[in-house]
Amino acid sequence: MKLCSVLLPFCLLAIASPGVAQQPKPDPVEACYSIGKLIMPPGVAPEVGGLDAMPDGRIAACFHHGQVGIYNPKDKTWQIFAEGLHEPLGILVESAASILVMQRPELTRLRDTDGDGVCDSYETLWDGFGLSGNYHEFAFGPVRAPDGKLIVSLNLASQGDTVFKEVRGEFSRIGVPREKFYTEWKKVGKDVGRMYSRVPLRGWVVKVDPETGKAEPWACGFRSPDGIGFDAQGNLLVDDNQGDWRGSSELFVVKKDGFYGHPASLVWRPDWDGRVPLEVPVEDLDRLRTPAAVWFPHGHFANSPTQIVQIPKSNAWGPFAGQTIVGEMNSPKILRVLMEEIDGVWQGATVNWIQSETLKRGVHRLAFVDDVLYVGRTHLSWAGGEGIGTVVPTGKVPFDILDMKFTPKGFRFTFTAGLDESSDTAELWGGDHYTYLYHKDYGSPQTDKGFIEVEKITIGEDRRSVEVELGAWVRDHVYEFRLDKLKSVDGRSLLNPRIAYTVRRVPP
Repeated sequence: MKLCSVLLPFCLLAIASPGVAQQPKPDPVEACYSIGKLIMPPGVAPEVGGLDAMPDGRIAACFHHGQVGIYNPKDKTWQIFAEGLHEPLGILVESAASILVMQRPELTRLRDTDGDGVCDSYETLWDGFGLSGNYHEFAFGPVRAPDGKLIVSLNLASQGDTVFKEVRGEFSRIGVPREKFYTEWKKVGKDVGRMYSRVPLRGWVVKVDPETGKAEPWACGFRSPDGIGFDAQGNLLVDDNQGDWRGSSELFVVKKDGFYGHPASLVWRPDWDGRVPLEVPVEDLDRLRTPAAVWFPHGHFANSPTQIVQIPKSNAWGPFAGQTIVGEMNSPKILRVLMEEIDGVWQGATVNWIQSETLKRGVHRLAFVDDVLYVGRTHLSWAGGEGIGTVVPTGKVPFDILDMKFTPKGFRFTFTAGLDESSDTAELWGGDHYTYLYHKDYGSPQTDKGFIEVEKITIGEDRRSVEVELGAWVRDHVYEFRLDKLKSVDGRSLLNPRIAYTVRRVPP
């Protein structure tokens, strides 16, 4: 006993000794992707509203306080191209001398007419949408459609503040007199909703001709459509944030004249019958809307999805080349979406691609230049970050889920490497299925929840493709698999073991 009592303090001292350095575990993400950062231009608030590649390999960025800067990666210098813009939240390079920027009040063409590298022409291309002065009326884009036209999206107003008396555009009086917004704005939420559209085209996606500035309202039903883009097949994709009428964050395949769930913007449809949107039965709205192709489960994947871009079809990006990725504001990650069309309906999966504390939160804008991914961050007083980061593939391909498809019996998974011999055990393929409520309340819990019933696992000859047969199906549910126990043939764990597939249709 004496021996133990004498030795014990020395044992504790050795364990707690501050001189013994604890080596941090290496980040498995950084073995595959080198994450760096840019020095920001002096005197510029480093909140990034937009990023795009210049023809010569430089990168153009717009910042929250109104500047547009151009970064040269060769000598690591910045050139301020334009200043004085109003909250620009999107940028599109037309040429070395012409850049489009989406400001809060207008879509603007910035031109350098004398070749000195500085904008000297500020031209309004399109401003045919309403402004009430509400702080939440953001404007996003543009992105270029396959036909050469431009796509922009317009945020709804929020009950968190009032509107101004000097509005632009017609003011919709449906449901609430205009005067009440000025005298009782803190009470109008119950009448107009948490998010509302009192001036034209709020909550809409709009198509704009880059030559004439003529606009065509394209689709409605959006809340905060910060992310717009196109997939490799030319489909227009728009994501939206969790909130009222959004049980969780969602991604839509958008078609002309479609309605995508948030009723506030219906008042600006030419065929609308004048009803107050909040008084329309939820069942009627549900029949009218096109559901999301992909739910981003809140907390596990994306709380605030942002820009949508394609990974270049380059050998540098390995098996992920050509896939679609989405930024995320609240956590340090970029996601992939894997979609397919079944019986005329779009559905698919989301899975993390790059998740690392080194990436930092606030991933708002994404742009590829050669084999470098530039990551622009912002926070706008919410969760997020600042500055511009870079992601460069190291050449090492992670063990990860490459694809996921729906089959008549279940799902077909494809991996970037072969699975080990133990992977045909059904217990390793567990998870839950659940759905979200469509209602006017803010967000939704996971409802109608149950375990995924896996009946059979069949691994292909290459050990990279796996058929997972299920015992039962529930439509309009998320099937979220947790595959953290799977191993590759060389003993690696999955870099991103969670994947969530939104089931809308069962294949024949």
